[in-house]
Amino acid sequence: MSPDDRRSDTMVKTVPEAENQHTPAVKAAVPTPVSVAAAGPHDVVDHAIARPVFETRDLAVLYGGKPAVLDVTMKIPEKEITAFIGPSGCGKSTILRCLDRMNDLIPSARVEGEVLYHGHDLYGSGVDPVQVRKRIGMVFQKPNPFPKSIYENIAFGPRVLGMKGNMDEIVETALRRASLWDDVKDRLKDNAFGMSGGQQQRLCIARALATGPDVLLMDEPCSALDPISTGRIEDLMHDLKSSVSIVIVTHNMQQAARVSDRTAFFIVDLDGGEDRRIGRLVEYGPTGRIFTNPHDTRTEEYVTGKFG
Repeated sequence: MSPDDRRSDTMVKTVPEAENQHTPAVKAAVPTPVSVAAAGPHDVVDHAIARPVFETRDLAVLYGGKPAVLDVTMKIPEKEITAFIGPSGCGKSTILRCLDRMNDLIPSARVEGEVLYHGHDLYGSGVDPVQVRKRIGMVFQKPNPFPKSIYENIAFGPRVLGMKGNMDEIVETALRRASLWDDVKDRLKDNAFGMSGGQQQRLCIARALATGPDVLLMDEPCSALDPISTGRIEDLMHDLKSSVSIVIVTHNMQQAARVSDRTAFFIVDLDGGEDRRIGRLVEYGPTGRIFTNPHDTRTEEYVTGKFG
């Protein structure tokens, strides 16, 4: 058993295998588009991924009982960068938030189907969401540092979680991993709000890394940044993926093509009319193929800018 398996088992050790059963997603509410079914299951499930960090099975999210995303089945590999792309409202961020149970914080949200993390049911009754978010870090669209010093921004999470060890070393390690240490090592007591936008976003990445996650979820992390800061974040993602699995939501097709190993394309299904906008996963596979030889015409039209 690997160290990752042992840590995952600790997180969910109270969950019996029998509880890996969820109420089936509401598949019958809206029929699956023909072109998705015709593409074949290998496009979505991708059986070539032997040890996924995440696996979703018939994943659906409903708000107030109305489906927002349906029928998402996919495997996300370890130690790679996976990009979620698609037009606004297609459910990219909603699915991303399922991967660390952030949707739990929305009273009207209900998750159906399964989300497996290292083979364990992430939504099992014995799973502690706090421990989930210790292992699975999140970086949001806009930098959101705490109104504290640079040092305290990094130290906050480890302290709350009761992590043991030398706090100075934890802070330095996180800042180094985020390629920020050399920029801030002489002003750790300064307020984080005095940093540039790009530095603030790297600080948020360092803050997420400080608790020792093995996954980093990034929801449009560069949308508010200039091209130079964006380039630094992209370089950082490449550096981190040898030790951390990364899932990124982006509207920037060039960015998805540059940074990701695999890409999932989502679309808004309007079969139920404008008042029934439902997100669906259309196609998923190696980024090179998605951008140069997609199996679905809608994927080709989106990545070439014909709609979106």
